[in-house]
Amino acid sequence: MTKIGVTGATGKLGTLVAQRLAAAGADLRLIARSPGKQLPLPDAEVRFANYGDGPKFELAVTGVETLLLVSAMESELRVAEHTTAIEAAVAAGVRRIVYISFQGAAPEATFTFARDHWYTEQQIRQTELPFTFLRDNNYQVHLPAMADPETGVIRGPAGDGRVAAVAHEDIADVATAVLLDDQLLPNAVRDITGPRAMDLDEVAEILSRRTGRPITYKPESIPEAYESRSHYHAPDWMVAGWVSSYQAIATGELATVSSTVEAVTGHPPIDFEHYLDTHPEVLDRLTGRA
Repeated sequence: MTKIGVTGATGKLGTLVAQRLAAAGADLRLIARSPGKQLPLPDAEVRFANYGDGPKFELAVTGVETLLLVSAMESELRVAEHTTAIEAAVAAGVRRIVYISFQGAAPEATFTFARDHWYTEQQIRQTELPFTFLRDNNYQVHLPAMADPETGVIRGPAGDGRVAAVAHEDIADVATAVLLDDQLLPNAVRDITGPRAMDLDEVAEILSRRTGRPITYKPESIPEAYESRSHYHAPDWMVAGWVSSYQAIATGELATVSSTVEAVTGHPPIDFEHYLDTHPEVLDRLTGRA
């Protein structure tokens, strides 16, 4: 039986994938950054390693044949950390990599973090290992977080663009299927989206209905977007990521709806309204229950 390694095992996506693989009876190893967080499967085989620590990551994935590489947290060093982990995986004898990328990944993508994903994809291609790149859209869980909990306003330079946000559960279902079957989507690049693309006025209307308070969308110019986020005193690269995530909506880079979820899993992707039905807690910060 192929041993499957799951990185980011304590994160939301890694947890969902690990649980699905375990239920399928997979030979599984979880890879987490540190023992400080609760693991999704207490009895699972576990190794601890950061992407940026090549020797430790190589040891963590030795014996793994198929590796799910969940992207690291955003940072200025993310591509370098990914590169170190990929090189360590090759040295350890990993035979296939399934990478969680981002829709629209390209060297000149509007969303600056999507550029990181493209460069990581190129590093994986250069290994000449079999791969699958699953490019997810924005997460549905992030849509309520766009609204300021005090004012109820979504601010950003998204214009009237649309976003085909996707649920973590759908990404996990697709990733699990691909990890279990090395003949499924070999050397393929696939977008993973929700069932429809929504503009932010529609998102605001849904959130208003669900929270019982007015939620509105206020389009900003790019300079206004940078100014409205200046009080966070965040690093320049981080603010650029925040602002450009809205710009990518405006340009239409996140509007394309894909058929990947249904084609791979046999079920349609989760609609945002249904996601809120099953995850009402994501509205807590807007309703005062947080």
